[in-house]
Amino acid sequence: MAKQNSVSIRDLSLSFGSVKVLENLNLNIRDGEFLVLLGSSGCGKSTLLNCIAGLLEPTEGQIFIKDRNVTWEEPKDRGIGMVFQSYALYPQMTVEKNLSFGLRVAGLPTDEIARRVSRAASILQIEPLLKRKPAELSGGQRQRVAIGRALVRDVDVFLFDEPLSNLDAKLRSELRVEIKRLHQSLENTMIYVTHDQIEALTLADRIAIMKSGVIQQLDDPTTIYNRPRNRFVAGFIGSPSMNFLKGELAAEGDGIVFKAGGASFSLDGYQVGEALASGRRVVLGVRPEHIRVDGDIQGGEAHEAVVEIEEPMGADNLLWLKHAGHTISVRVGGARRFAVGARVRIGFDMTMASLFDAETEERI
Repeated sequence: MAKQNSVSIRDLSLSFGSVKVLENLNLNIRDGEFLVLLGSSGCGKSTLLNCIAGLLEPTEGQIFIKDRNVTWEEPKDRGIGMVFQSYALYPQMTVEKNLSFGLRVAGLPTDEIARRVSRAASILQIEPLLKRKPAELSGGQRQRVAIGRALVRDVDVFLFDEPLSNLDAKLRSELRVEIKRLHQSLENTMIYVTHDQIEALTLADRIAIMKSGVIQQLDDPTTIYNRPRNRFVAGFIGSPSMNFLKGELAAEGDGIVFKAGGASFSLDGYQVGEALASGRRVVLGVRPEHIRVDGDIQGGEAHEAVVEIEEPMGADNLLWLKHAGHTISVRVGGARRFAVGARVRIGFDMTMASLFDAETEERI
């Protein structure tokens, strides 16, 4: 049975004067879904979240939460809980008082407030911190309290605006796991804004990648990573970025091959979405882990490349190779070492490759 939509964005546009920030945006978020809005600074992801929260009023369009039109309702009446990038805790209050402040203002009974605070503290494992003030907490503990303040509201939809960006790498990793565990236990709808692709890939049920106020692709993380809709999505997701080779399609024998820098590449195994025509200018995209080196090549064609840089990264190594006039990155096992200047043979896994039209940059 299909889940109903928890949040629906319909023909939403927002402009500041002559500057269009969001343009005719449509988005349906299913009940209980963890949706990540991903993009670089200025793409409109936080603006969209603020529209859902009621902190910004759209120029056009409507917003529905649980099939109720909330476009012109106050934030407090929308049934949402929000966690910001800044912790925004009251420094003079204890953790317990910070968690309960909004409930006390709303006039909830004392026993109900105590129940909600106790539940949130238990879920987030901050019971020992309830009598402390924010100055006595670490960054990770403060962010847990900020999440707890949204949690006590007992709402259907949680909004996260880059909640981990102020934390160091280790804390971000730990809290990422906590947020995922929180979603699995609560099963509430969560909308999460980030510029960090690792957060997006690890947390999301679906990712909406945004650019210039427009959603470029909305899909599950595996599809976004392996079958990007256009070159922007392909280059934005992945670290290091996907390798791009500019060339053209050419007829060879009974089929079509890709040619670049004097080298010819068979497209055997590539799943085309449309007919390929000789002479068409295209860009071939291959991720570093989908390029085989020397002994890893099993059948198929191989091409010669030269090692320019080796970057040991522990579990794996990153090689930067010169090939067919392009510099490409290749990921190999951490135990394998290569000397700078060494000549190696490489082969592309075309079943995992992407072809883009050189002009439209859309996937072929």
